Amino acid sequence: MKKITAVITALSVGAVSSGCTFGASIDTLMTPPKLSSDQEQIYSALTKSLGTSNISLKYPKSGKYLSAFIIEDIDGDGGDEALVFYERNNHAADENPLRIKVLEKEDGQWSSAYDISAAGSEIEEVMISRLGNNDRVNLIIGTSLINRSEKTVSIYVYSDGKLLEPPEFSDNKSYAYIDVTDLDLDGQYELLRLLGASGEKGAVAETFKLDESGEYTPSYIELSDKFSDFDISYGKVGDSEMGVYLDALSGTGSVQTDVLYMKDGALHKVFGTAEESKRTSRPAGCTCFDVDGDGSIEIPVQTTAPGYGDSLESAQMKLTDWMQIGSEYKFKKRYTSYYSVNDGYIFVFPEKWVGKVTVRRDTVNDEIVFCEYSNGEMGRELLRIFCAGDVPSREDRLSGGYMLMHTKGETAYLAFIPQSVDTEGDGLSITMGDAAVGFRYRD
Repeated sequence: MKKITAVITALSVGAVSSGCTFGASIDTLMTPPKLSSDQEQIYSALTKSLGTSNISLKYPKSGKYLSAFIIEDIDGDGGDEALVFYERNNHAADENPLRIKVLEKEDGQWSSAYDISAAGSEIEEVMISRLGNNDRVNLIIGTSLINRSEKTVSIYVYSDGKLLEPPEFSDNKSYAYIDVTDLDLDGQYELLRLLGASGEKGAVAETFKLDESGEYTPSYIELSDKFSDFDISYGKVGDSEMGVYLDALSGTGSVQTDVLYMKDGALHKVFGTAEESKRTSRPAGCTCFDVDGDGSIEIPVQTTAPGYGDSLESAQMKLTDWMQIGSEYKFKKRYTSYYSVNDGYIFVFPEKWVGKVTVRRDTVNDEIVFCEYSNGEMGRELLRIFCAGDVPSREDRLSGGYMLMHTKGETAYLAFIPQSVDTEGDGLSITMGDAAVGFRYRD
């Protein structure tokens, strides 16, 4: 569930449709990009040191660094080194082929400095950062097996011309997510690692800082269920803390949220019990979102729309309440909306609609209709939203008085306010300006 770039997504889809395995190396799915002048020199120094050009470059799957070549100062001396990820094509059957080469530049020329075997067979992600209050530069590399089912993270330190793995961090646990971020907003970075459930073991979140003596200081907390995959959002929680919102896939296939924050050097959970976290359970794909762009993340919780309480589950229309972690970590409702997960849009109800408006699906015109609800019955229409998948459909609606709200590729999102009569003086009518304010699109 972790978000990845559109390029990688497209490649993955292409692999499925062409019969390739999802875990196939990216190197087999694309033509390697043309190397820059510096990269050409590095590649030449690499093959010269190996005595062969019969190698394959390995590209990280996600993250800041997506090249097989990384040029950064990895030892903190003010000068750049080069990292190259590669494998020999003629390696022995019992040899792990994935390797990391370090090269240094002297008098304008690159030369090999150190070479080490890496765990796994694919590079998942690379991060280069200081951690905690220690000045040491950490080379953090996530790797995986060929099917990408097991991912492990290694930390390397480049010192005195050698790439070393500190023994303080070498547990080889399989992770679901890693990141480097300042969780407690103290100006120092932590490594965050999420471990999915395995067997009888539940899911776990842990952080690592590096202290002045060179020890990795961990903090550990168990998550609320046997989660496997995660979709991560960062945003304000409570009065001032930074929150990590974990939309996690539970054992039942639904999504629920845990919210973490770091305070006084330790991880904490907003939801103290599994039951509290399960209150956020909803269908897959319905993930957290900063609805109003204020820096605080809202958690979507689905409710049955007014008028559908006696309907079969399959026939019910749903509304989405967006819940926020407010002051003193209280869970409170911020907004009510209609959320079309498939079409990617949210319409936030004006306050005057809450409890008085419901939705229905117009299957003939393929539109969502918002209408008055009173005394157990649906009344006059207040708003229609239509997703046009082609230009003729869009132009037809526009000529009929619809307003364009958003476009995404060839898809256009349009709204229409019927000229219905407010016979009861209920004050529920809205303007096109109100409709524009309430519409949100999720990229």
